Amino acid sequence: MRTRPFVAVAVATGALVALAATPADAAEYSSDLKIRGVQYDAPGRDNNNCTSGNTDEEYVTIRNYSSSRTVNLRGYVVRDAAGNRFTFPANHYLQPGDYVHLRGGRGTDSDGGNVVYRQNCNFLWNNGGDTIYLYKPSGSRADVHAYTPSQHDRDGNGYIRFH
Repeated sequence: MRTRPFVAVAVATGALVALAATPADAAEYSSDLKIRGVQYDAPGRDNNNCTSGNTDEEYVTIRNYSSSRTVNLRGYVVRDAAGNRFTFPANHYLQPGDYVHLRGGRGTDSDGGNVVYRQNCNFLWNNGGDTIYLYKPSGSRADVHAYTPSQHDRDGNGYIRFH
């Protein structure tokens, strides 16, 4: 007889824990936009020279995982663990299922080419590991991923896919 009340309490407690955990998990991923992956290590020797460097080969891919809603990137923020950040300054619309590569270096943004340039020739992602944050214009977190090459980049190509 004692086991039934104990089980009932355990079930009720487990349900309360599950209910308490759900909003935090849901809040973290309450956005249609998610970080799909990151090319954290540009191919070749790192060179942040604006004319001959390869910072444009380093990028983060952000995808709209909604099946029906178009999202404007204007005001979204991408940040690393050290606080380096990029705020999308202009309208850039992602249709359902569409993506954009946020690249380092300088270049011309292109909706058709699915690319936005940071207009900065410094590398953003650390080759040894980093954390990538995506924030909504409201300031709430849309997505976050930490990586280390030894754990997440098994083939060693400098690219990690999250979603």
